[in-house]
Amino acid sequence: MGKTLRNLNILFITLTMFFNCASVVSAQELFVQNSAKIQTFNTNLEDHRIAKLESFLSKYKSPLSKYASHFIYYADLYEIDWRLLPAISGVESTFGKRIPQGSFNAYGWNGGNYKFKSWEDSIESMSKNLREKYYDKNLKSIWEIGRVYCPPNPQWPYKVSFFINRIDPTGVEFSL
Repeated sequence: MGKTLRNLNILFITLTMFFNCASVVSAQELFVQNSAKIQTFNTNLEDHRIAKLESFLSKYKSPLSKYASHFIYYADLYEIDWRLLPAISGVESTFGKRIPQGSFNAYGWNGGNYKFKSWEDSIESMSKNLREKYYDKNLKSIWEIGRVYCPPNPQWPYKVSFFINRIDPTGVEFSL
């Protein structure tokens, strides 16, 4: 199985490079074992975004820095901009440093009152929320997302955009 999986990874990487479409293949593979749905991450694939995000979060001494691969994986899984959720955490909690104790809520979700089980749970849940509550409702820009995510603060989109561009200044400007 290991050799087959490695061959599939090589095939996916090759196809991705061929079509020049890095977002087609996520940085990691999610494996589901039996019905228990035990999730493990294969970090053998290189993805520049992981290193870039980990380095960025480390500069802020963020507890989220070691979860950079989770941000990338779930962004790819839910097809959201990989910089958006980390940028929101920067605005809402200084990248997870200023949160209610034990909440793992770096995103100001539910006014900061929501408690997640872990950092991994918060990243997965919030990525899914961004997909379902914003992207799927055809909110097309950070400005539209901001009006729903953090009303009535007109500065929120500017602050989130600031961090998006700091995470990856060479990336395309955020828009859906």
